[in-house]
Amino acid sequence: MRAGATVILLTCVSAAGPLGRPADGLRRGPVRGAAFTPAGPCHGHAAADFDGDGRSDHAIGAPYATVAGRVRAGTVAVSYGGHVSWLSMPVPVRGAGFGATLVTGDFNGDRCDDLAVAVPDQDPPRPGADGTGVVALYYGSPRGLRPGRVLGVRDLHRTPGSDRFGTALEAGDLDGDGRDDLVVGAPGLSGDGGVAVYTHGLRDARLITQRTSWVGQRTSETDGFGSALAIGDFDGGHDRELAVGAPGDGDESSGAVTVLDPAAHRSRRITQDSAGVRGVSERYDKFGAAVAAADVDHDGVDELAVGAPGEDQTRIPENYAAGAVHVLYASGRDDVWTLKKAGGYGRFGTTLATADLNGDGTDDLVASATGRGAVQVLTGHRGRGLTRGALIMSPAGRTSQFGWTLTAHGRDLYVGAPGAGGFGGTVYRVHGRTRTPVQSGSNGELLGYAVV
Repeated sequence: MRAGATVILLTCVSAAGPLGRPADGLRRGPVRGAAFTPAGPCHGHAAADFDGDGRSDHAIGAPYATVAGRVRAGTVAVSYGGHVSWLSMPVPVRGAGFGATLVTGDFNGDRCDDLAVAVPDQDPPRPGADGTGVVALYYGSPRGLRPGRVLGVRDLHRTPGSDRFGTALEAGDLDGDGRDDLVVGAPGLSGDGGVAVYTHGLRDARLITQRTSWVGQRTSETDGFGSALAIGDFDGGHDRELAVGAPGDGDESSGAVTVLDPAAHRSRRITQDSAGVRGVSERYDKFGAAVAAADVDHDGVDELAVGAPGEDQTRIPENYAAGAVHVLYASGRDDVWTLKKAGGYGRFGTTLATADLNGDGTDDLVASATGRGAVQVLTGHRGRGLTRGALIMSPAGRTSQFGWTLTAHGRDLYVGAPGAGGFGGTVYRVHGRTRTPVQSGSNGELLGYAVV
């Protein structure tokens, strides 16, 4: 272990408070660990059902929360119905950012959803550098989430650096074994980024980079390969594919997305200069800053949605841009969506999410313009594709970063606004046009930076 590196134990604490009483944790270890044994059967399945009772639970990241006096150590609030527990490290690390990214999946096949928590700023190799990053696993059970392994770049036989391991997370069954696999983005890995794919109950790990033989791309340390992830069936084949965003790729961050088929060892790179993609690649477009898979026309094949929040930049610095969302169909069609109400600073396409908000069985797409505090619902239709739906504005003003994170549970949309309340952060439940705050933070915690 590198001198100065931190050994992590995972902690789940009670609703008594964010410091609570630590539960037993597991030390960081190799990927091939002992299998988790659940306390009892899990029943049914709902979105983010950590205790297997058939009802949705929630996890909300507050990566800037102060824990045990450590500024920006981070914590995660987990709601089981009306009961709230907190996850954190028993030895909090200043600046680690625990909870910056979250994803759920049933990684061990017991029908209880598990939770992966990113700590992307953990263990910077030197003062002032980006963190190496780790991902902490919590396994669901009838008693709720229990601590598991911690994953990191050592699983990939790489020397830790400023990897930002955990910047993006995605879950889905890539190997067809009936269990969700975990994909971890590390856009700073070895200077040019990469994604770690954990399969077979997360026992096996492999690294895919732009230099992988069957990917074969030129690389740059600013590409950000692995900054955004989505799993879907984009070509109607037998294998599910992985879309990887690299918003810094190309000429001055014009951006790119690479669609990987890990089973067949095939890849294709998509930019705004690719055939069938509308527009042209321009500096600071950041095409690929967000990606999502959604079957918006109900044909059994997922469309690939790509956020380009830097599109139509109006002034320097690059944060001043209107933004756009591309929806790429397997047929070759590309629909480009913009948001006029966002003006020249909305950064439409910062975040994307898939939902079925009207319950008609066809996917909808939700996109945020965080610079304006707006969330646009694009409604899917069988055989037609998307039409513009509800526009949801932030109750906390345009500086609240409303829409920084989006997730859907059934017909309810949960929207994170980490800039609300003086950057304490608030999460809102949106049903139709009704916006209800469900939890708020304080003291610059950035609660709502991640929500599942």
